[in-house]
Amino acid sequence: MHLKSKLPDVGTTIFTVMSQLAIQYNAINLSQGFPDYEVSPELVSLVNKYMLGGHNQYAPMAGLIQLREIIAYKQDLIHRSSYIPDSEITITAGGTQALFTAMACVIQAGDEVVIFEPAYDCYAPTVSLLGGVVKSLELIPPDYKINWQEVRELVNPKTRMIIINSPNNPTGITLTDEDMKELIALTRNSNILIISDEVYEHLIYDGKEHLSVCRYPELKERSFITASFGKLLHATGWKVGYCMAPKWLMKEFRKVHQFQIFSVNTPVQYAIADFLKDQNNYLELSHFFQIKKDFFSNLLINTKFDLLPCYGSYFQSVQYSRISEEKDTELAKRLTIEFGVASVPVSAFYYKNTDHHVLRFCFAKKQETLEKAVHRLSGV
Repeated sequence: MHLKSKLPDVGTTIFTVMSQLAIQYNAINLSQGFPDYEVSPELVSLVNKYMLGGHNQYAPMAGLIQLREIIAYKQDLIHRSSYIPDSEITITAGGTQALFTAMACVIQAGDEVVIFEPAYDCYAPTVSLLGGVVKSLELIPPDYKINWQEVRELVNPKTRMIIINSPNNPTGITLTDEDMKELIALTRNSNILIISDEVYEHLIYDGKEHLSVCRYPELKERSFITASFGKLLHATGWKVGYCMAPKWLMKEFRKVHQFQIFSVNTPVQYAIADFLKDQNNYLELSHFFQIKKDFFSNLLINTKFDLLPCYGSYFQSVQYSRISEEKDTELAKRLTIEFGVASVPVSAFYYKNTDHHVLRFCFAKKQETLEKAVHRLSGV
């Protein structure tokens, strides 16, 4: 039998590869982005409460209204931007599903999509799977600054979508007000839509501010915003996220969503809605991770790795020119096997696997885990 692959150049994701290698060699896993500490006992208790209370059947297709109302409240509180819970917010099975659905309801064969690399690794394959054409702009360390003149040269009548991610995974860089104004000027009087991946919106550091596209009316009217409760609640395995968009876009989003997954885990939705009534459960998150970031970076200073700027997310990227001229994929494997610490080679976030000799470490870990990992890395 024969099957023509729709993704012939795609293999197992780097996250799976490095996590499996970490298990095989009993290494400390700083590659995949998940915490090694427990979810809030209060949140777990709330999930159990709603399970025992019989809330175990299908939720509404768009998600529980009380959870959508909490999201709308949070968005207005932080960004002074209003979304209608009934028609402009949908609960999804994680942030990646929100991204996929937003692309699937828009992209048609031949449509061009601009992405900025290094980029979260689902963007380009999803565009290709849907018959679109990836137009990638490669950003260069250490600051990964967008050259908007180069973006303008990429855009043409076939451009259907631009995908942005701030704070960025893997770089930890955040977009500025200048960037947003450039994006407004670029898309004005066009049919270009935007996906703004804001999964790490609450993980932002060093006095920076997360500038959501919803703060800019000219961007909001053409944008899908995708987000995830996995990062917000330290519960990546629950796979619950959401998408916000103007009614005309959300109508199309839900057409795909209903046939893709239909609805999301019911008792977890009830629990999250209750948990987020306490604003501290999201407003204090940046402080929580700022401590971890500072702790980890202060330890790494004593190694031969050179730290790159990190203003958001829970990833610290490093260059290793003082250590080796190896490809980042080879060094990442060697660090796992020989030194017992797993990272992610950042070339995996480039469509063409561009190698700037950068590795990404996740610092969403216990302090003792980070100490142990850096002690091992000190021997490199």
